[in-house]
Amino acid sequence: MTYKNIKLSVENSIAVLTFDRPEVHNALNFATIQEAKNALTKLADDDTANVLIITGGGDKAFVSGADINDLKTRTQDDGLAAINSSFFKMVERFPCPTIAAINGYALGGGCELALACDIRIATETAKFGQPELGLGIIPGAGATQRLPRVVGLGRAKHLILTGEIIDARSALEIGLVSAVIPAGNLDKAAHDMARRILKNGPLAARLAKVALNASAHVDLDSGLMIETLAQAVCYSSKDKLEGMTAFLEKRAPKFTGT
Repeated sequence: MTYKNIKLSVENSIAVLTFDRPEVHNALNFATIQEAKNALTKLADDDTANVLIITGGGDKAFVSGADINDLKTRTQDDGLAAINSSFFKMVERFPCPTIAAINGYALGGGCELALACDIRIATETAKFGQPELGLGIIPGAGATQRLPRVVGLGRAKHLILTGEIIDARSALEIGLVSAVIPAGNLDKAAHDMARRILKNGPLAARLAKVALNASAHVDLDSGLMIETLAQAVCYSSKDKLEGMTAFLEKRAPKFTGT
């Protein structure tokens, strides 16, 4: 499928989804969300990628937020339809690990998209914030729930209620991102991280993600049960036998994801 607002590529088990509307700082409108949903569905179905990198085209923005021209026309029914939130949930639940490679502005929906990813890395010029209250709305695509889980309730309240925009170093200090990369090195850093993930068992990575995601939503005993079941699946896999045999034979494992 040919896309107008995004780019999608897959090479060496690494998929890259790029939001490509630089003229509006990669803002999210309805058409862009629909294309991105289509791309994620395709990736999940054909099983060619074991890591997904999400980034923004150009050097000004990751995703600057929702397209205000589009947002202005949305109604109460549109709000209940959770248009952006449903896409971010797809990102959060995507089977393989996801990396947000953040260049420039990640505001509003852009910050919420980053929060839905498993790992966030950013350039030194990146900016983060949830300025929705200044538009008379709230962050309605996950920030009121995911942001406190990532940076703590107090910091999340500060960012959302004040609308403060913070830089990459501040984001690193509060745990919003896990690494700050010099400008110009973001793509390499994201691919290096993806390749590091790919060295591990792909089935184990997927199951670890399931267990980790559950930790934010279930009680401890339920989470431990999910972890136990995931480990039982790993114990019966070919990857477990290969990984441990390779370790004992002092060689690199050749995982198959089974």
